[in-house]
Order: sequence, then structure tokens, then C-alpha cells
Amino acid sequence: MSKTPSALINRLNALLMRLYPDMDTDALSAQVVDAFWPEGAKPRGRARQPGNSMWTQKDALLITYGDSIMDGSHKPLDLMRDFLAENLKGVVNGVHILPFFPFTSDDGFAVTDYRKVNPSLGDWPDIQRIGGEWDLMSDLVMNHVSSQGTWFNAYRQQQPPYDTFFFEASPEDDLSMVVRPRTTPLLQEVETAAGRKNVWCTFSHDQVDLNFKNPEVLLEIIRIIRLHVDMGVKIIRLDAVAFIWKEPGTPSIHLPQTHAIVQLLRVLSDFAKEPVILLTETNVPKAENLSYFGQLNEAHWIYNFPLPPLILHAMLSGDAHYLSNWMRAMPPAPQGCAYLNFTASHDGIGMRPAEGLLPDEEIAQMISTVMDSGGRASMRALPDGGTSVYELNATFFSAVAKTYRGDTAHHIDRFIASQTIVMSLEGVPAFYIHAMLACENDTDGVARRNMNRAINRHRWDYPELRALLDDPDSAQAQVLGSLSERLKLRAKQPAFHPNATNFTLNLEPRVFAVWRQAPDRSQSIFALHNVSAETVDLAPKAMNLIADEHWVDLLTGETLHPEEDGVTLAPYQCRWITNKP
Repeated sequence: MSKTPSALINRLNALLMRLYPDMDTDALSAQVVDAFWPEGAKPRGRARQPGNSMWTQKDALLITYGDSIMDGSHKPLDLMRDFLAENLKGVVNGVHILPFFPFTSDDGFAVTDYRKVNPSLGDWPDIQRIGGEWDLMSDLVMNHVSSQGTWFNAYRQQQPPYDTFFFEASPEDDLSMVVRPRTTPLLQEVETAAGRKNVWCTFSHDQVDLNFKNPEVLLEIIRIIRLHVDMGVKIIRLDAVAFIWKEPGTPSIHLPQTHAIVQLLRVLSDFAKEPVILLTETNVPKAENLSYFGQLNEAHWIYNFPLPPLILHAMLSGDAHYLSNWMRAMPPAPQGCAYLNFTASHDGIGMRPAEGLLPDEEIAQMISTVMDSGGRASMRALPDGGTSVYELNATFFSAVAKTYRGDTAHHIDRFIASQTIVMSLEGVPAFYIHAMLACENDTDGVARRNMNRAINRHRWDYPELRALLDDPDSAQAQVLGSLSERLKLRAKQPAFHPNATNFTLNLEPRVFAVWRQAPDRSQSIFALHNVSAETVDLAPKAMNLIADEHWVDLLTGETLHPEEDGVTLAPYQCRWITNKP
């Protein structure tokens, strides 16, 4: 242990004492260090201090499955690498490849082997090549594994150490308070070599929850993180992390031990010589989501989960005041932390984060409008035995196809405005591949796979996609071209640093507006977004601009005199008005 900094050992001991008070924490700390720094590898001498230098305004991510693009001949990971090189150089600098491991269900989130790449996608060298060219994010599916994987098969045979790797409970336990995003039975009875046992399944019966009360589970997860880092991964997404510690008689979500495990992983990342960013995936209301920043000692990034439903509501209703009210009340990310902003992901548009932010009648109208455009709704179980809409299933492009009024005009402009809001806010922007490619609802996929989420998981034929991108009249070419131009422009603006000042302006209900200022105050940008199908005129002096400055709209190149003439916004027009073009 002489090579291990005492500060590292002290932090690990304190956290392990909270998790495993009846065990030898000194011995456990040594095992944690050996798991993360094996075979002579060494940690940093001092922990990396919280700061905002690990990301800049140049950071933007693409979210994609490894097989979102196929051609029947080449490895999908090779095709994805080609697509990135051909279309997104200088547009984004990072890519989140959704679970690329062997799996049995849930499109990768029921993992059978964490140490292998799904052979239908490629192999580790393909992942390493992408990681060498882009900031790579991988999924740590740490709450559960496949019921058909190696670990659970060994559990059924009661083979050590896997005989204690899974969380067991009794139907007689008080499970009435358990919070979960599914309506299937929580417990699954299985036959084992030691008799029948009931295992905990937060998500589905093919996804059996791990037992983090066993420190061997935590150690194995740490070894898997090390493998990812060694393979070129920079950003670790902690999937469904809120559920990892369970206690019958409690909600079994966000428990103190869960936060202690995230803090332990942060300690390891802070002492890692490689840059490692932790992102927590906690699709829950605001206060619960923000809790994963901890005291500068948990996640580096958290998802801004209220954004998708709030932006969707603004675009459908033509009224941004709920979005503005929420943004006004959002705290800036703490030092050394950032928000990850998005509207679309591989999952649906989460409704839980809208709770308390949108009135029930507005949520109902939003659900109705999206479903009228071909969307679906997925349900979750409530403690009282009822159900509610957990998420809307639709591509974001199809979700904004028409407004509350039934207006289908300005579809592309409306969609581009929604994505421009994501670019304008404090935080790092991320874009799902099917948003970048203006993908419509894949209703055939839903029917074929009998799964609502398939609506937003289209697989493109690469030759067909390339032909669409070569056609300037296609929605794919127009959307990818417009978003690419704006992201390239954004990357040059210090006022769009993820931690630059973000102040919400109260201008007009139809306009979502924020003022951004660079960390060194060298640049200001007034980001204006008309969320309506109407032309909006903003009065002179409305934005309280600095006198004697030269103001230019970055998106049009137009010199403006807003203090004299005001500002006009065409339907769904966005403006980035700056004093330092």
C-alpha cells in the first residue's frame, strides 16, 4: 500500500465504512485500489481538484446505437466511424455509443458479458479506434444484468461468488413503497441449486438486479470501469444508478448508500491519471436529479431531464413561459460539474421530470398531441396500484410535427429551433442520431418488435441515408446541415462555455431568451428563440444591451441596433446576438 496516496485510502475508508460497516475497510480499500489500478498501475499523487477545465464550448456529443447505421456488408462500428468522419468532424467531438455488449433484451441494457463487444457490431479494436478519434462515452449498466448471462446462470447453480451477486427478497416483505419505472411484478421466482428464490427485477424479468450489499459486486463493477478506461472510454454513464441499493420498506431509490457508491467512483476518477467523467442517468424530478452533484463529490455531469418535456411543450403550445420559469429557477452547475442538455435519446421523452413544472392539463394536452402524430405512451406503476405515463415514445422530429392548434406548417423550422435551444443553454449539448437525421416515427419497428421504444430506434440503410444527405431538398440534409452549421459556430463562442453565465430573460411568452457571458466576461450572447408560428417584435431596450457595443447576429451575420430598432423574430427564428462576433 506504500504506493497509494494516504488521501485516497482515507477517502475510500470513509465511504466503505458507510457501505460495509461490519467489514475490514482497510482490506476493502486495498481491494478497491487493486481493482482500479491493477498490475503495477498507479494513481495520481493528488486528487484532481474540481474545476471547469475538463470541458469547453467545443464539447458536443452524438448519441447513437452501434448499429444505427448498417449496410449488410460492413461492421456497424466501422460504418459509424465512417459516418462520424464524413459528416460530423468539427460538429461534435464526442460520441455516446449505447451498450455495445452482448445482450438478450432492451436493446443492450440486459448485458450478458461486460467484457466483450457484441460481435454483430465489431470488437474492442473498433471501439478503441473510435475512442482514439472522439471523446467516447460508454454505458455502465450497473443496476442489473441479463437473466441469461454468465453471472445469473452461475447464481442459479449457486456457484461462488455469484451465489450472492443478486438481490433477493420475499413476497412477504413490505415492497409497497418501492419506486420503479415499470408495471411488471417486482419479484421473480427462480429455481436455484439451493431451492426457489425470489430475485429483485426493477425493470424486467430479463434484467435481474445486482446485490451491492456484497462488496464483491462493487469490486467487479470497478474492474469493468477500468477495462472501459483502458479501451479509450472517457465518459462513464452510470445507467439507472438511482436504483442500485435496495431496502424493503423504503422507496429503494436515491438511498444514502447509492450516493456513497457514486462518491466512491468519483474518488477513483479524481485519482485516475486518465481524464474520466462520470455522468449519472437519473430520470427523476429536479431536486432528486440535482442531488447527484453531491457536494462536488459525485457526478461530474447530470442529465438535464426536464428539458425534453419543457422544450416539447414550448414548441407545441407556442408559449415558452413554463420553460422560462423553470430555467430561471435552475441553479448553475457547481464548480467542476456541468449539465448534459438534450431533447431526444434512445428512450422516450420522460414525463416524470415535468411533474410540478407543467400543470396536469398541459401534460395531458402534450401527450394527446404527440399521440395524434403517431406517438405512443409507456406507463409506470404507482405505489397505490395505479399507473401513469412514464414517457412519450416518438422521435423528437415527429413529436413536433404539429402544434396544439393542429398546425403542421414550419415543421423543420420548429424542430431546428428546439435543437438550437439545447445549444444555447449552460451545459454540454448532446444530440441523438435520429434527431440529427430528422428521423420520423418508426411505426413498422414498433409493430415488428412489439416495443414502444422501437419507434425511436430506427436502423438506417447506409446507402439510402447517404442518398438522402446528398439531396438538398430532403429533411435529413436540411436538418443535419443547419444543426451542423450552428454547432460549428457555437464551438467558437466562449460565452457558450458549459459553465458560462446563464441568465434567463423575461421578454415575451413566445420567446425563450437567455443571456450568456463568457467566464472571463470577454463575450456576451443574447440567445433568442421564437417558439411560435407568429412574427414577434421585441421593443427597443428590452434586452438592456450595453451601450456603444457593436451587436451582430451570429446566425445571420446581420448587424443589429436593438437598442434603437428592437429585434424582430420570424416564426421559429433563433438569434444569437453578440458583442464579440
